[in-house]
Amino acid sequence: MYKVIGFPRTRAMRVMWLLEELGEPYELDPALPQSDAVRAVNPSGKVPVLMDGDEPITDSVAICTYLADKHGKFTFPAGTLERARQDSFSQFGVDVLEGALWTAAKNTFINPEDKRAPDVKDVCRYEFARGLEILGARIGDGPYAMGETFTIADIIIGHCAGWAVAAKFDLPGEGPVHDYFKRLRERPAFQAMMAKVTEAA
Repeated sequence: MYKVIGFPRTRAMRVMWLLEELGEPYELDPALPQSDAVRAVNPSGKVPVLMDGDEPITDSVAICTYLADKHGKFTFPAGTLERARQDSFSQFGVDVLEGALWTAAKNTFINPEDKRAPDVKDVCRYEFARGLEILGARIGDGPYAMGETFTIADIIIGHCAGWAVAAKFDLPGEGPVHDYFKRLRERPAFQAMMAKVTEAA
């Protein structure tokens, strides 16, 4: 059985969501970032950490890629054009959408107060909104980032949408991006993951 270490209302949600999609059992240790439990397996203190037996794997994107490759689901094979496009969507989610959200978070409550630049949050909102416009153009008719096939790229991008709601960033009230996020939220595995997140909170 896998073990996910990390407080659920973090990027640990991505790993939990994928494990629910895979139907793989897992144990959850809701340890906080920088806690002793996390530092014992990841010197940076960052979450999530996936324990596969005695082996720790860090970084949510690396974990999701590992799990999808290992189980042969929710990913295209390495070395294919489809995989390159899938990875491009994943990187877009991390660079553009998460980048804006993470920068805003660091300048709201994560960095020491004297190391914050609150005015940068307006720029973050602009960059996030621009990113959603690009996402709409890229996904087209969908239903998912890679057309008919749901992949880990959707998990990464979908997690950013939930993060945006928590951070009070604007999301579209209608249109293709709104419909895309709605489809992601309606997936049974997403709902199962959210139930566990709520239970652990």
